[in-house]
Amino acid sequence: MKNPNWNSISLKPGERLDELQRNGYVIIQDQERFCFGMDAVLLSGFARVKDGGSVLDMGTGTGIIPILLEAKTNASHLTGLEIQPDSADMARRSVALNGLEEKISIVEGDIKEAAGLFPAASFDVVTCNPPYMVGGHGLTNPEAPKAIARHEVKCTFEDVAAQAAKLLKPGGNFFLVHRPFRLAEIIVTLARYRLEPKRMQLVYPFADKEPNMVLLEANRGGRSRLKVEKPLIVYREPGVYTDEIYDIYRY
Repeated sequence: MKNPNWNSISLKPGERLDELQRNGYVIIQDQERFCFGMDAVLLSGFARVKDGGSVLDMGTGTGIIPILLEAKTNASHLTGLEIQPDSADMARRSVALNGLEEKISIVEGDIKEAAGLFPAASFDVVTCNPPYMVGGHGLTNPEAPKAIARHEVKCTFEDVAAQAAKLLKPGGNFFLVHRPFRLAEIIVTLARYRLEPKRMQLVYPFADKEPNMVLLEANRGGRSRLKVEKPLIVYREPGVYTDEIYDIYRY
């Protein structure tokens, strides 16, 4: 279904409008900066939000996860926090374009300072698709948008965990997607901030390949008990998704 506001949007140079195949929603992106990938879609499918829950997405980029979660859940309100002004601007315009200003707020700010931007223990759910790579070594321009999205040049995973722990309500849930090679560090860091891992799913590009993503749910103050869900396989064969991936993309 085509969004009736499509014709009224004024895109900036380099920007494009992409359909999300959900509720007629669209999103503004810029290929030269950073476009959302499968990891964001899988995280939105993995996350669970109770009816009436409040959600914070840290490092929201152009707002993909709040928009997808608004389509999937009955959250009362969703907030996206983004440090890069241009990305935050695209996110705000996408929210407005979809008529979601009353449901989604975009806040420009630093993840490391999130606890100073929002009241303590004010969210039922926090989500994050954080930078995967450690540091900015070897980067030609660490301030480039893609470098900030992929490398820990603006914040570390410990920053993310520390702020999530402060902003979640007791019993609230933290959902994230990351790389398996950092799984041991991630679990130790979560436990340090009393974010108890409760659910985990490894994502494999093909059934005979190593996993390249891990989805995690942690609970603030929860007891120690981790459920490992069955592996998620992305491709049945090159270029052909598995039924599970199609289900996630369609919810």
